[in-house]
Amino acid sequence: MLIESFQNDKIKNVTKLLADNRFRKKAKVFVVEGQQENERALQYDFEPVEFFICENIFKGQLPEGRIHYVSEKVYEKIAYRGSSEGIIGIYNTKENLLSSFVPKENSTVIIVEGVEKPGNLGAILRSCEAFGIDALIVANGKADFYNPNVIRSSVGCLFGMEVYDAENEETLEFLQKNKFNIYTTLMDETAEDLYKRDFSQRSAVLFGTEHSGLSDFWIGKGKNTLIPMAGSIDSLNLSNAVAITCYESLKQKKG
Repeated sequence: MLIESFQNDKIKNVTKLLADNRFRKKAKVFVVEGQQENERALQYDFEPVEFFICENIFKGQLPEGRIHYVSEKVYEKIAYRGSSEGIIGIYNTKENLLSSFVPKENSTVIIVEGVEKPGNLGAILRSCEAFGIDALIVANGKADFYNPNVIRSSVGCLFGMEVYDAENEETLEFLQKNKFNIYTTLMDETAEDLYKRDFSQRSAVLFGTEHSGLSDFWIGKGKNTLIPMAGSIDSLNLSNAVAITCYESLKQKKG
């Protein structure tokens, strides 16, 4: 059966999941658009609820599961990005507890405190996955991991990453209990260059928000670290700073 009406209950449900974060969180599901993103969600064992496919657009292999076929007009209604591949999946969320993460002897963890922008969080996830970071912890976070913009900007990297949401106190307790070297990015005279830090051991690098940096909670909790720069600007976009740090960690481990 082909769904052609915007008033179909399933189409109205998808539209509401995309528009209303509270409704989506209460339903404990999230929306994934695009062939690559859906393939990654399935690859990393996220449980699909159902799929909406426009046969005139979709060129990939049909996934296993409940499939609803929709017209191009209906698909355009529920698609939330410009370039579209004809597939939207609905998946159950996963609840990951920080206490369940078992770090390796040389694990590198990135921690971002208070991140708000979904696009920034997605870009950070992409860098973490690309450079082999073991986990991303969002401390006192305000962005939702399963926001469609996070999934889109991470190109589905969310699904292959260990990602945790925790308060500052829980995060610090975890780092201390597991004997991480803690590197903060507070700007003061004690800060040392990033490349002087040792990533061959358990390491955690903390970043604050772009407008205010790390909160006072982290003062005195780690060794201050900075990215050396040669220009007149003394700061970088948050996702760029994270990417450089991730690369330095990988370079040291491979070098």
